[in-house]
Amino acid sequence: MQEIIEGCIRKDRSSQYLLYKEFYSYGMAICRRYALNDDDAADVLNNGFMKVFTNIEKYDPEKPFKAWLGKIITNTAIDHYRKSLKFSKHDELTDHEDIGGPAQVYEQMAYKDLLVLVQGLPPAYRTVFNLFAIDGYSHEEISELLNISVGTSKSNLFKARQKLQERLNSSDGNKSGDIYINNFSVQSEMPSQNKIAVDGKR
Repeated sequence: MQEIIEGCIRKDRSSQYLLYKEFYSYGMAICRRYALNDDDAADVLNNGFMKVFTNIEKYDPEKPFKAWLGKIITNTAIDHYRKSLKFSKHDELTDHEDIGGPAQVYEQMAYKDLLVLVQGLPPAYRTVFNLFAIDGYSHEEISELLNISVGTSKSNLFKARQKLQERLNSSDGNKSGDIYINNFSVQSEMPSQNKIAVDGKR
């Protein structure tokens, strides 16, 4: 991998292709969580890789490359949808308010099914949920990244969980084993081994 990275630093097209091919699925999985549909996800991914290639000489080889690339793609997705992220300044949840216990129902779902449900969330809820529950950001990090308060981050996570529960309940009548939401279709066959942090605490 280091040889490929060094080739990308030299602007070698074959090295760039190999890097793109190696991390395409990983990057696309990130983009699909934030995107409205697959076409948008592909656009975000391509823009993200352009930033990776442009800034790859800044990569610190002492740190995991995958995490570095993932952060760039995540930030690219957030920038792409930043204009649609509308947060109310009065929409906050303080540390002294109850954000609810762990939503065990999510842990019992197939991971891909949960991601499809996430696509139906409003942009602000979807972004906070992705950053906290899937990408592992703390509320403090989210507040800095999105320029919102910690309380607003917590509130949006709380409301995202409520929306997900509503969508989960409404999908109970689906008999085919597939869930169709917002231009995505995912088969319900991935084992529920991925644990999602949805209790508002990190």
